[in-house]
Amino acid sequence: MELLAKMIKSARKERKMTQEQLGKLIGVQKSQISKLESSANSATIDTIMKVFKALKAEINFHVKLEDDFVKLA
Repeated sequence: MELLAKMIKSARKERKMTQEQLGKLIGVQKSQISKLESSANSATIDTIMKVFKALKAEINFHVKLEDDFVKLA
């Protein structure tokens, strides 16, 4: 999920948006965006989708289920 966290941070910075601004767009606190960008492990799919929609960002990656854990490639 580290890759996903990096993708979120990169997309936000490309749009010159602060964590606070992104949080307001999706209805969460700045601290949750910070946690999401440092490790997306605790984020729900719903929250992740809201983030990418707010950033108008495209997400393309492969998901693999391995030993009951999701791995992104």
